[in-house]
Amino acid sequence: MPGAHPTTRFSDRVENYVLYRPGYPAEAVQTLRSECALRPDHEIADVASGTGIWTRQLLENGNPAFGVEPNAGMRAAAEQMLSSFPRFTSVAGSAEATTLADHSVDYVTVAQAAHWFERDAARREFARILRPGAWLALLWNERLTDSSSFLREYEQMLLTYGTDYNEVRQERTTAAVSQFFSPGFQQREFEMCQSLDYAGLEGRLLSSSYAPGPGHPEHHPMLRALRRMFEAHAVAGRVRFEYLTRLYFGRP
Repeated sequence: MPGAHPTTRFSDRVENYVLYRPGYPAEAVQTLRSECALRPDHEIADVASGTGIWTRQLLENGNPAFGVEPNAGMRAAAEQMLSSFPRFTSVAGSAEATTLADHSVDYVTVAQAAHWFERDAARREFARILRPGAWLALLWNERLTDSSSFLREYEQMLLTYGTDYNEVRQERTTAAVSQFFSPGFQQREFEMCQSLDYAGLEGRLLSSSYAPGPGHPEHHPMLRALRRMFEAHAVAGRVRFEYLTRLYFGRP
């Protein structure tokens, strides 16, 4: 869906996103506890919270969390998945207009989404809603592209069939991280992997906004290529996605 607006480009991907996107390493929350003194009583705005994958990890840490999400379908999925957490509040808002009160939260976190924001407007909004001395944390799961023959072929398939993959490739996503922090920030990296059978691999691919969906002329050729790759590389019926999770944190 080339040119799709960031708040709507995942609207037809919600089910696959819920089922097949990975979570984040436990070390990410542990780092916020050890490096930023995160406590369970700290209130967190998880901005562009999507289907609530990262929000859930914050709630499991005991934190009250506002899931701020502009996409109605993804927000509804989060509300269903997180319904058992009384400290979860779903908010129809965006990074640039969260609707939260001034100086109302101790942390803003953003997982897998900050590259979509209007950065100047988002930074002003974060400064407005954060309490004095508060923290901002940005994180991404970056899929490795050259650590195995399977991942090298997968990357080439995306370059061949992806609708706008070149424009949103992950090496572009963290290029503007420094714009969110002043005067500086810290970075940590964690390794993670995801083991997938063919259904999981196909769902993981189709959760990506740049993967041509049903009805697109490249959809079936892409899935045929994916099946060939799986059959060539699967071990005991599974392939591995390897990730480097990058966590950036500091004062906004």
